[in-house]
Amino acid sequence: MGQTALDNDTALAASISAFMGFKAICLDLRRFPTEPSVSSLTLLDPFFRLPSVSLFPPLGPVHHFVYNPCGGSMSSKSILMIAGDYAEVLEVMIPFHALQMAGHTIHVVCPGKKAGEFIPTSVHDFEGDQTYTEKRGHNFQLNATFDDIKPEAYDALMIPGGRAPEYLRLNPRVIEIVHHFAKTNKPLAAICHGPQVLAAAGVLKGKKCNAYPATGPEVTLGGGTYVSIPMTDALVDGNLITAPGWPALGAYLAKLLAALGTRIEL
Repeated sequence: MGQTALDNDTALAASISAFMGFKAICLDLRRFPTEPSVSSLTLLDPFFRLPSVSLFPPLGPVHHFVYNPCGGSMSSKSILMIAGDYAEVLEVMIPFHALQMAGHTIHVVCPGKKAGEFIPTSVHDFEGDQTYTEKRGHNFQLNATFDDIKPEAYDALMIPGGRAPEYLRLNPRVIEIVHHFAKTNKPLAAICHGPQVLAAAGVLKGKKCNAYPATGPEVTLGGGTYVSIPMTDALVDGNLITAPGWPALGAYLAKLLAALGTRIEL
């Protein structure tokens, strides 16, 4: 268990560092103990004076790494993510931690569930078959209650991919929330199968949109213009930010941060 927790901590720290481009982060792995009481990995942000955000439940003494994202003032934003059962694990967990790392607040909700409850996630991979493979992922603990959400309190909306968008788009309240962000021209970010929800909400008319290629016909049927881009890129059209899948998380998050007015200097 100890070595597994260490591997998970190290892998997530490396993923966030790579995706966000923080070359200046120093993580001294020699400080991690190898016995079972391995630490959690915690983010400290002295510049914003935010409380520490634990990436994993505490498993022993806590070690830290520190970063300073920029040298001037920046407004912290509130982001809403609508996820669901069997959402893609990377498209939920990496934005959740990375956006907090940049000083923002992010609430992840699921229809019919409350803060503290869990959603199961799915792992989609590309292993040489004609389509992606699907496996069970981690449980993810929601930190807000869907029924309590007031969309006007948020600066941006995110919709991850995976299996969840198939049924989330059937929920009238989800559609209402999407309409709020479209009408107010706030950043609206959807990745992989997430644009299925946007198409169902009818907010793609006249917009250029990317998505997982197999869902491209739904973008077109929803009145949008499907734009094919490399799997590692993201597309911006006004307030709309879209990407084909988790390999594009670096570009996707960078474009969302830009839309939020977040500036990160190395």
